[in-house]
Amino acid sequence: MPDQPPHLPPPEDVLEIGAPEQFAALAHPLRQRLLFALGQRPATLSQLAARLEAKKGNAAHHLKVLREAGLVHIAETRQVRGGTEQYYQRTARHMVVAEPRAAGTAAMLAAVAQELDRSPTEPHLTLRHLRLSPAKARELGEALTRLVDEAEEGTEDQPVHGVLVTLYQQAQPTGEVS
Repeated sequence: MPDQPPHLPPPEDVLEIGAPEQFAALAHPLRQRLLFALGQRPATLSQLAARLEAKKGNAAHHLKVLREAGLVHIAETRQVRGGTEQYYQRTARHMVVAEPRAAGTAAMLAAVAQELDRSPTEPHLTLRHLRLSPAKARELGEALTRLVDEAEEGTEDQPVHGVLVTLYQQAQPTGEVS
């Protein structure tokens, strides 16, 4: 495709999400969709707006929020018909929430819930409570990470699927003895 820059790998493999502005940036469904869209290759504002069926001004605002939060950057600029075209790219291939906080997590989950409502296929959503030793919980967390990492087919002709993986130890009610 002549209007695409060469595929540039993100500068980082993993970005730990922890700053309040990063949680705020991830709290909007369009920003989540922009990050998904930028998961395969860099794209211009016009390409992103068209792909996501969003108004260009709206997409520009949300890209600015993502840039200010350090989640996307300008990977390349090109001169086109007297103007400058900017190609945006994610700053990392994987984004991991380092220390989840209630407000940021709630906002991110609300954005994911909106994405589930928009899904053209039936989403898979399961909540289970398991009794696990610390070693088994660590093993399960590593296996889930490995499973998600290995699932990517890498072909651009396939639909994009969102995957949210969390493993947490349930808090005991106050007054309960372990």
